[in-house]
Amino acid sequence: MANRTGGQILVDQLLIHGATDAFCVPGESYLAVLDALHDASMKVTICRAEGGACMMAEAAGKLTGKPGICFVTRGPGATNASPGIHIADQDSTPLILFVGQIDGSMREREAFQELDYRAVFGTMTKWATEIDDAARIPEIISRAFHVATSGRPGPVVIALPEDVLTDLADVADAEPYQVTEQHPSPVQMDDLAKRLAAAKSPIAILGGSRWSPETIADFQVFAERFDLPVAVSFRRQMLFPADHPNFAGDLGIGPNPKLLARIKESDLVLLVGGRLSEMPSQSYTLFGIPNPGRPLVHVHADPEELGRVYRPTLAINASPAGFCAALKTIEPPKTPVWKGASAVAHEAYIAWSEQPAPVPGEFHPGEMVRWLRSQLPNDAILCNGAGNYAVWVHRFHRFNTFATQLAPTCGSMGYGVPAAVGAKRMFPERTVIAFAGDGCFLMNGQDFATAVQYDLPVIVIVVDNGMYGTIRMHQEREYPGRVSATTLKNPDFAAYAKAFGGHGERVEKTADFAPAFERAVKSGKPAIIHCLLDPEAITPAKSLSTIRAEAFAAKSKA
Repeated sequence: MANRTGGQILVDQLLIHGATDAFCVPGESYLAVLDALHDASMKVTICRAEGGACMMAEAAGKLTGKPGICFVTRGPGATNASPGIHIADQDSTPLILFVGQIDGSMREREAFQELDYRAVFGTMTKWATEIDDAARIPEIISRAFHVATSGRPGPVVIALPEDVLTDLADVADAEPYQVTEQHPSPVQMDDLAKRLAAAKSPIAILGGSRWSPETIADFQVFAERFDLPVAVSFRRQMLFPADHPNFAGDLGIGPNPKLLARIKESDLVLLVGGRLSEMPSQSYTLFGIPNPGRPLVHVHADPEELGRVYRPTLAINASPAGFCAALKTIEPPKTPVWKGASAVAHEAYIAWSEQPAPVPGEFHPGEMVRWLRSQLPNDAILCNGAGNYAVWVHRFHRFNTFATQLAPTCGSMGYGVPAAVGAKRMFPERTVIAFAGDGCFLMNGQDFATAVQYDLPVIVIVVDNGMYGTIRMHQEREYPGRVSATTLKNPDFAAYAKAFGGHGERVEKTADFAPAFERAVKSGKPAIIHCLLDPEAITPAKSLSTIRAEAFAAKSKA
């Protein structure tokens, strides 16, 4: 191999490992990489803030299962990117963040923007490292791809000293990485078959990452053969078709009480890929810890997750692909005791997600979502950050196709807009919608400019109730009537869109949403639909005043 700069070697490795997109905010600390990208067959998206750039890369990892690639500069650039790292960590998303670093000759002098990235990112990554020799770049990048995608996927952070990126090295390229699948043993599958045959009310719960359309199809066939009700974990609704007769609903925030009752009454829970962390476990109340209180078969690609919180009756260290392929080898009972349970569970889900109850005010977010459900193509990608507005999306939209949901299980605000931009950049042919609260939008709303720059006609639906609604809800529940630090004064978001060169609409009534949405689509531009929500409409079930009154009543009895 001819001598190449460290920057050229790095970019060559990314191409070898199949990277097609990189998201970045440029910085002088990695100019040599930017120069190498100039001639590379890789699509580079220039973003307006490092947090947005990293979230775009995380969204790419979620949708493809391949590591999302992000470049940021040192110091403030790296710390600004940290929300995206935390999302990738808790959401089990493969991601590689490259951070510019000071010249190695200046190390440990607290040089300009110097940080110890192993220390800064060590607790929220699978691996954080720094390259100190250009000749080792192929080795380090190869390891990064393997680490980010193996076991439980997650983020890797690699610091790039300026001198290493400009040094010349004569070094061979690495071979493309390969994901290692873990498979269950025949003994474990026989054990599972016996437990299913002895069960009276089993249920499956799907979660985590490393799924694919083929793997979901395999599990769907298994569920049909066994007439097994299937639920999905928090913000993992794209893992099983909502219209499928075996679908029982999702374990999110404010889930269907009938689904919770079904799980609590189950005598065998098959958990595949997920961890049943705080949100899906309803603050760790759904199962006992460490003894779940009922037989639990836990399937996970990372052995460290098996027994970490719940002591499984049967622990199977397998990836979703390996496990679902093996499901073909087991046969259902001739007449399952639970026959017909799927139909009952699915009927309960349909009833729960069909007709939104009335809410205060003239704009109803549930009716908006229900209308969108009837209009959007099955492969439309729906994105959201954190906030009570998302509860209507998760409850009333029906996800029927894999890689259609981008929502952070870690509850990070500001995710919806950059996720939508990243998704549309990766899949320009697909419809991409971002939902955001007024507080959520303004955390990364500047990357609407990125959508305009690249002519990405995403549609952002801003649900504006003039406050940090989720915090206000909890505030009224815990400290009724004592409003503190949750009120917001917002701009005209439709005008904001127009100022950036996009399309803007303002909606105050439910009936006005459909024509506004249609005009936004017809514009062919990135668009913001500014929807005014009555502050009282805080959840699909209760108003803010009701929550406050219940809290006062509870305190008076205490």
